[in-house]
This record gives sequence, structure tokens and C-alpha cells, in this order.
Amino acid sequence: MAALSGIPAIPHDSVSVDLLDDKKESLNETNESEQEALKTFDDHDVTKPFPVDPSEPEEPYQLTVRALFVGSCLGAVVGASNVYLGLKTGFTFGPQLFGALFGYAILKAVSKALPESGLLGKLFGGPFGPKENCTVQTAATAAGGMSGLFVSAFPAMYRLGLLSPLPQQDVGKLIALTVCSAFFGIFFVIPLRKYYIVHQKLTFPTPAATAYTIRSLHIGAHGADLARKKGKALLFTFIACFVFKVVSGYAPGVIFDWHVGWTLYRLGFTSIIALENYGWWIEFTPAFVGAGMLSGLNASWSFLLGAVLSWGIIAPSLVKHGLAVGKPASDEFPLISYGSLSFTADVSEYINSPSPRYWLLWPGVLMMLLYSFTDIFLSLIPIFAAMRGSLVKEIKSFYKKGEIQPEDEDQTPMEDRVPTAWWTIGLLLVTIMSCAILATMFPLNVGEAILALLVGFLFSFIGVQSSGATDINPTGTVAKASQLVFGGIAKGQAMSIGSARMFNLTAGTIASGSAGQSSDMTGDLKTGYLLRAKPKVQFIAQLVGSVVSVFLSIGLFILFTKASPCIIAAESDTKCTYGAPSVSAWVAVSVAVTSPTLPVSRSSGYTAVAMGVFCVVSTCIKHWFVPKKYWIYIPNWNAVGLAFVTPQVYYPLAMAVGSVINYFWQKRNPKHHDIYMFAVAAGLLAGEGLGGVFNALLAVIGVDGSKFGTVIGCPGLEFCG
Repeated sequence: MAALSGIPAIPHDSVSVDLLDDKKESLNETNESEQEALKTFDDHDVTKPFPVDPSEPEEPYQLTVRALFVGSCLGAVVGASNVYLGLKTGFTFGPQLFGALFGYAILKAVSKALPESGLLGKLFGGPFGPKENCTVQTAATAAGGMSGLFVSAFPAMYRLGLLSPLPQQDVGKLIALTVCSAFFGIFFVIPLRKYYIVHQKLTFPTPAATAYTIRSLHIGAHGADLARKKGKALLFTFIACFVFKVVSGYAPGVIFDWHVGWTLYRLGFTSIIALENYGWWIEFTPAFVGAGMLSGLNASWSFLLGAVLSWGIIAPSLVKHGLAVGKPASDEFPLISYGSLSFTADVSEYINSPSPRYWLLWPGVLMMLLYSFTDIFLSLIPIFAAMRGSLVKEIKSFYKKGEIQPEDEDQTPMEDRVPTAWWTIGLLLVTIMSCAILATMFPLNVGEAILALLVGFLFSFIGVQSSGATDINPTGTVAKASQLVFGGIAKGQAMSIGSARMFNLTAGTIASGSAGQSSDMTGDLKTGYLLRAKPKVQFIAQLVGSVVSVFLSIGLFILFTKASPCIIAAESDTKCTYGAPSVSAWVAVSVAVTSPTLPVSRSSGYTAVAMGVFCVVSTCIKHWFVPKKYWIYIPNWNAVGLAFVTPQVYYPLAMAVGSVINYFWQKRNPKHHDIYMFAVAAGLLAGEGLGGVFNALLAVIGVDGSKFGTVIGCPGLEFCG
């Protein structure tokens, strides 16, 4: 699960292990040669490329029109789902395995159905192998990669009134800023590949699992049978969840949301209305059941623990003692909104009478920030200790020409590598373009633009190192850190409030967006490294997919804001269908670091510091004194902090259910779990995500549930769905 939305994604502690075990399935059912191939594959060292199989046919064409087209389409599906899911709760998930599985299912069938001759055959026919499959997933990852900016930084700019009233009036600015983030992140990936993949030999669990999955799909009859099972499971789950989400939009209170507290209140249990007011209702969300399956017990139940602590204990206590206040949510029923988050009133209101959501925001953000940096730092100390003196040697080796040197650990043929001129000239041109764009269209001078790019470059090392070693991409943490850096710069230059906030969000977008892009693209190159795919081909696929991502993400953002204008409205609270916690976090940090007086109450600030220190201390104890086999029993403070920021408690409830289903499925039937788990989870995520996109389209054309649906079971249609 990626973390491009401005809030760190909950790490998935089971998916990579499960997918690496897929290749073990049905060993006894394959013929002798396939058994030998699978056994060799099963014992392979994940830091080295797969051994060359003499029986495997050569793949003359790894870069094909069909691979780029199908990969971009699959990435678009995931990108669309991520915009929906990101606006809901800040979660996004990576397209790698989705692109690998669906890409195989589509192109394997197409390659057999079409002849090799003729124009159509040359474009879409012919043999389909693992290296071309790698091109598909590379294009998919790039095409679905930039959606995170549109569920965090960009909506934050609109909520603060820093751009035009409507996104369609700012298409040029949106394209410019997205292009800068996407392509600056891509062009400095090539040196990161050699350093982190070839020399440091980082594992990159999910990209490695993707490589193992692709390889297993292409091993004889075993692979074809495995692919068919996975493909069917993914497709059927996807269709079922898509239909469920679309249909539920017309009767959300009956099918999707069960407002238990409000229903019991109407039956005479008046005090139970507190359940409704604090957000405790049930939502049958397939996407977050799937997210719980991928995240595992520790992360999902830590998320639920945070929800109970924040919205079940702290928030009611704050209201009872007058440290936080709510506001009426409806004239018809005694509904109180404790989740409003407006930034248009006087700053003193946030100090003297904050809403529970705003009060909880700061402990949540500081917990995530300090926990993530502490966990990453402690995890990477051994790796950094082994890196001394090697960086200069690696930089010099980038520019060696000619044949492969004896000391060169990268045995990729020179003609298959990305030429130095490609990425150096491209990086120079993108830097010049970015400086020109930021200096003319945004309130940054050339020096500040270069600083934003430099911060993104430096943070990319943290992102790649973390994702390569722990499978956690800390883009959300990087975003908050970059906002703090640029907030200090803005104050030092005595900018006006509006200019300082625009400067803060623009520079933070460039830094976090480029760092997140480089982390994702380096992971793709790890997949290609294991499969012996050509880095030159992957680099081209990344460029093509990124172009698709830029225009796709902007189009989806305009679609969703047309369907639900509350996404970018300054007065946005829990009445909005989309909670957008990432947006709220970006806005809150931007307001705080640019205000003359820090708009945080003392009680919230002291609690944030105390909980942040507790997270640091407990993380140090975990790393230094607790054996790794017991870490699963220690709460994931990143997930706990996320619950403080996310007022929708039905999401951690759904994830907890999903993790329990996954646990018992794995215990009761491990063979079927290894085959079907990821396919089912991906179908749950993508199905609801695409259903949400389709519902937004129905809202734009005026035939959605708000016009032709029913509000039975809802305290008002705005509270459902």
C-alpha cells in the first residue's frame, strides 16, 4: 500500500510474505522440468537476478505498444481507485501486483488470439514473456503514481483560497506542478538504482514479490493454471464490488451505512445518539476489508486501537470538560458535529474552542512524524554503518564507459542500461523547466525552487532506503517535514500569510511528490533487476506511464470536485461524503507554520508532545530490547496516530474485520490463501474505488442517488455513502 496521499500508509506486514509463497503451490502437480524450475526459483537469493533458464525462449521485444497500452490502462484503474480511496481516508495502494496479474491475464490471451503477421499482429500479437510482463507493471505503476497529490496538497490549496474557485480554471497550474514532481522524481532514479539495488542489495519486499509472481506465472502449465485462478478471483471480486458500490449509492442507509445510534435514538433510546455524533456506525466498505487483509492484524488493530482511544475516550472527555466543542449538524435531529475542520475563522478560535477533530489532529500528526522517523532511523542504522566510503566509489562508477568492469556488480549488458546522457540531460532540463514554472506561476524565486528540488532529492534517499529495507514508503512523513522546512523559510522572509501558505504548499508538493515518485520507480527497477529486464525499457515505460498519470489524475480531480464540491470547500466537515484527512493535515500544518501565533491549544500541544515522546521511547525499546518475533504484539503507532487524524471510525472497524478474515483464512486453508488472497484483496480495493469513480460521474450528469435514491436509514443523505 502506497503512501502518496500525505498521510503515511499503514505498512502491510503480510502481503509480501504471502505472495512470495505463491510459487510453492502445486509443486507435486507439475511435470519434472517444471518442478526443477520452481525449486530453483524457490531457493533464489532475492538480492540477485533470477538465474537464466536455458529452456526459456528469448524475448526479442520487451518494449511493445501492447505492454505500454495495457500497463497504462491498468495503472489508470488503480489511479482512479486511489483518488476515491485517498479522498475517503488518505489510503492508497500500489499498482505493481495488480498490473502484473491483470497484465498477464490480458496479454497472454491476446498474444494467443492474434496472429504475428499484419499490423494488428505486430502491435498486439506474438509471444508474451516475463520481461514484457515487467514492462506492463512498470507502466502501470507510473500511470497510477501521481494521484496522491490530488487527495492532499492540491485540495488543500483550494481550501485555503490560494487558487481559482474551480480546478478547471487552473488546469495549466495543475499540469505544471504535477509534471515537475513526476519527471524530476524519475530522472534521478537511475543512480539510485545502481546504489541501492545493485550495490546495497536492498530487498524491496513488494517489488520482489511482484518479480516472483511474474516469474511463477510464466513457468509452464503450472504458471498458466495459477494465473487463471488468480485472474478469475480478481475479476469476479472486482465486478461484484463495483456493482455493490454503484447500487449502494441509491440506498446508502440500507445497503452501505448502518447508523445504529440514530436508529436506536428514533426508537426511544435517546442517549445512544452519542454513537452517531462521534461517528460510530457500521459501513460495509469492501475496500477497507481488503485493506485490512493486506495490512495484517498488527496494523489494522493498531488503527482500531487509535480510533477507540481518540474517538471513544479522548473526544468525549474533551467535550465533557469544555476543552473542545461541537456544533449542530442538523435542525431536525439532535445531531452534533465533532468532526468539523474549518480554517476561515479567527485563529484564536482554534486555541480557545477547537473541535475535537482539530484538537486530535496535532497529537496524531506528531505521533506519525516522530514514530516514522524513529522507526526508519533505527532500522537503517546498520545499513548506513555499512555504507561508509562506498558512495564516492559508486558515483565515479556511473561515468565509466565501455565494457563491464570486473568490479562492476551490475552484470546488465551495457547496451541495455540507461545511457548516462539520458538521465543527466533529462534531469538538467527538468530542473530548468521546474525553476521557470515555479518562478513564473507560483510564488517561488529560482533559489527557492532549487531548494525545493534539492529537498525532494534528499528526501528521496530516505524514501528509497526505507521502502527498500522495510517496505514502508514514508512519503507522508516527508511531506510534513518539508512543510516545516519551508514554513521556517517563509517566516524568515516575512512573507504575507497568503504568500507564505502558497509557498509552503507548493514547495512541499514538489519535495514530497518527487521523493514519492523516485521511491516507487526505484522499486519498479528492482522488479526488473530480478527478472533481468532491460532498465532502458523500464525507463521508457516509466516516462510513458507518468504522462498518462498527469492528465488522468487532473481529470479525475475535476470530476470528483464537480460531483462533491465540499472536497475543496473552505467550510468542509463531516457532512461531506469524502473525509479527506490528508487534505486536512496539509491545511493544518500549513496554517500552523505560517501563522504569527501557533494555533494549537495548550492541552492539545502538551498531549502531542507527550504522546510523541512516548512513541519515540517505545520504538527504541522495541528495537533494542524486544526480540523481533514479539514485535507483532507492539502497537503500530503510525496507525494509532492515523486514527487520531481520521474521524471516520468505521474504516478501522472494517480493516480489523478484514485482518481477522485473512488470519483465519490463512490458518484454515493456507494453500487457497496463498493463491487467492491478494487477488481477492485487490479486487475489493479496485472494485469499490472504480465504483466510487462511476458514482461521481453519475452525480455530474445528475442521475446519482441524491436525485433518484432513498434516504431511508440516514439522518440525511449527506451523512451516508
